Amino acid sequence: MLQRASFGDEAVVVTANLNGMTTIDTHQDAVRPFPWIGLFTLALAIFVSVTTEFLPTGLLPEMARDYHVSLSQIGLLVTIFAGTVVLATTPLSILTRDFSRKRLVVIVLLVIAFGAVLAAVAPTYGILVVARVIGGLAHGLFWAVVGAYAGHLVPKHQLGRAVAITAGGATAAFVLGVPVGTAIGHALGWRLAFAFMAVLILVLAVLVVRFLPAINHRAHLTTGEIPLPMRKDRSIPAIAILCAIIVILMIAQNIFYTYITPWLIQVGGFSESAVPGLLLLYGGAGAIGLVLAGFVTDRYPRSGMIVAFVLVAAAVFVLALLSSQPAAVITFVVIWGVAFGGGPAMIQTRMLHSASARMRDTAAALQTTAFNVAIGGGALVGGLLLDGYGIGILPFADVAVMVFGIIFLVFSDLWLAQHGRRAHPKQQL
Repeated sequence: MLQRASFGDEAVVVTANLNGMTTIDTHQDAVRPFPWIGLFTLALAIFVSVTTEFLPTGLLPEMARDYHVSLSQIGLLVTIFAGTVVLATTPLSILTRDFSRKRLVVIVLLVIAFGAVLAAVAPTYGILVVARVIGGLAHGLFWAVVGAYAGHLVPKHQLGRAVAITAGGATAAFVLGVPVGTAIGHALGWRLAFAFMAVLILVLAVLVVRFLPAINHRAHLTTGEIPLPMRKDRSIPAIAILCAIIVILMIAQNIFYTYITPWLIQVGGFSESAVPGLLLLYGGAGAIGLVLAGFVTDRYPRSGMIVAFVLVAAAVFVLALLSSQPAAVITFVVIWGVAFGGGPAMIQTRMLHSASARMRDTAAALQTTAFNVAIGGGALVGGLLLDGYGIGILPFADVAVMVFGIIFLVFSDLWLAQHGRRAHPKQQL
């Protein structure tokens, strides 16, 4: 059933399907209310997914003791999870491209919950690996869908605000999810932390069914327009370069962050009981960074990213140099959190601006793949460095790769700007 609602001189086309769900047609040039409830529901779904992904980083010592394995082997769980995402995201997104986006969000949340339950009861390290693989399969498809969802809910000029809201779910995972999960794991055992997350995910699946608007995610051709092969889409160079930027910068971040808990204990001299509070400070600082990014991204999409990651590199470098001084460690953990907090949201906003309408879902899948190549690669490189040179080398390796990524970001931005002016001068990256 098709309904047309008038707002001044504009019109919004709303379709009500047989299941009673309302579908917003984002291909209409229309003015409509900002979808606060839908975006906050997405943010909550992202919160539980990201918390489940990174929960092992706060529970490395407990999990290693339980299975009688090394810290790097538990860190490898992050690599396995991310590697599964890398291998599965694009094929799964292609296989499910005609499925309802909303239904896919619900399904993948249920699978993530199953993976968390299996992790909670896993009697052996091998079964724990299987649980992480299951979680990775669902997590990859989840991000391929939700990464583009905000772009379907709002017009382009509202993308920065919409992405900042949904990205708030990931930030909240570091502010609240991982610290609380870590505290639960320390107090009651790491298995109960995973079980708690499974219950929370089931609750969020119900909220998604109730509050997330369904969308029409298929791009429509205008009259007389000829469909070109996807490989000839003009936005592909920008998408590819942004994926490369993601890989380099996020590898740098995860070389160190994956092992932040043992570093704080062994190098920083903090007790295990103090770690959740420090992670909470880091996450809270990230929330501040995300708010700042919401103001900066739409006005300074290039320079804002550069400044943010320069501050990340500087904060981690000073943190490593002053690791013997607890007050300095706390201070620069906070600065690191502020600087990094808005980085992923800035990248995602640029990706949605850069990708053409028909490339958004594909760009979201590639972006998810790039992030998880970096998460897994960073955890793997960090583990190798940890075993070979000790945990003290990790922040310095982080800084070295980060500096390389910043240089690549600066020069690729210059190239993209020149390419954009030549290919489509009216489109800004």
